[in-house]
Amino acid sequence: MSLNQNINTMDISYAEFIGSWERNDQIPQTQVPEFAFIGRSNVGKSSLINMLCNRKKLAKTSSTPGKTQLINLFKIEKRFHFCDLPGYGYAKVSKTKRDVFNRMINHYLRERQNLFTLFILLDMRVEMQELDVNFINWCGTNEVPFTIVGTKCDALKPKQIETRLLQYEEKLSENWAELPTIIPSSSKTKMGKDILTDFIFNGVKSLGI
Repeated sequence: MSLNQNINTMDISYAEFIGSWERNDQIPQTQVPEFAFIGRSNVGKSSLINMLCNRKKLAKTSSTPGKTQLINLFKIEKRFHFCDLPGYGYAKVSKTKRDVFNRMINHYLRERQNLFTLFILLDMRVEMQELDVNFINWCGTNEVPFTIVGTKCDALKPKQIETRLLQYEEKLSENWAELPTIIPSSSKTKMGKDILTDFIFNGVKSLGI
């Protein structure tokens, strides 16, 4: 299902890079709510973060899969954090490095106490991959709170986006009685920006922050 837009749209005006770490236990421990971004390599995580923060180079982007190899943390509005996680799946890195990524991601998602929501990014130009399905199901099994974000929708016509959403929902319905939220987006056209920022700010507000 898609998420309806809230009329009280807010915007991010302050964003600062905090640092990069190889392990979750190295990241500063805070009570600040955290919104993490993950997806298959080259799905557009860094571009989405830049779009949401109204910045071009806050998060480093690259056309080379596997560019993000550390946990990158950003302070947003001095109220919450964004976390850019390494991509899962195919990347031009060694098996040893991929195993390191998997342990890093697993530990972060299972142990990070202030994780509010994980945004799982899917490239809407293609059908949902088994790797995505397996990861989404893993999040459900491990009670990781998540929302799905479809990326690169600028490459699709409205009818194609609608068709892809139906395909995603049909695939997810094989394992989910209640379908996860899916938000179509584009970093180029800013599609989905208001919906995502409202979702984030409303979430932070619900914590009284």
